[in-house]
Amino acid sequence: MKSATGHVSAVKPSLECRHRRARGFTLLELMMVVGIIGLVVAMGVPAILSATRQEPLRKAVNDTLEICTHARAQAILSGQVTEVTFHPLTKEIDFSGGNSSAPPPQAGQASVNSVQFDQYVDIAMLDINLMDFGASDIAYVRFFPNGTCDETVLVLHSGDQWRKITLEPTTALASVGLVR
Repeated sequence: MKSATGHVSAVKPSLECRHRRARGFTLLELMMVVGIIGLVVAMGVPAILSATRQEPLRKAVNDTLEICTHARAQAILSGQVTEVTFHPLTKEIDFSGGNSSAPPPQAGQASVNSVQFDQYVDIAMLDINLMDFGASDIAYVRFFPNGTCDETVLVLHSGDQWRKITLEPTTALASVGLVR
């Protein structure tokens, strides 16, 4: 395009250059993005592996706490003694007792009545009322209608992770701690 002075305008070639550049990414840009993604993934792998190694122990602790909490609540609500049965050799825990007419758990909260620990989780210690039941076939923890229970200490371990679950006898509330 010519201006009034006779000079040719450079508008058209600059538009063509812009259109050519907007078509895609260069190989260098793609390689940089792939390298950054690889670095982020490599940094996250140890965290993912440690989380999967702790998962069986975490699940065992949570299931045990849930069963004990459920047994305590049922004993108080039904006015009857409830029991949690431990099978240390087979690594199972069962809940029994209470009134069958007790209200069901709230929506979204499933009640666990029986659990078997993962093969990688071991019961290292089970003391009930200061007696060792770790090598027994069966042991019972009673929860009473007044909100108390048998004094209980349960130590679970998986790999190099250890957890101690303690039932406070005067309140029947469970607490979890690390074993060192």
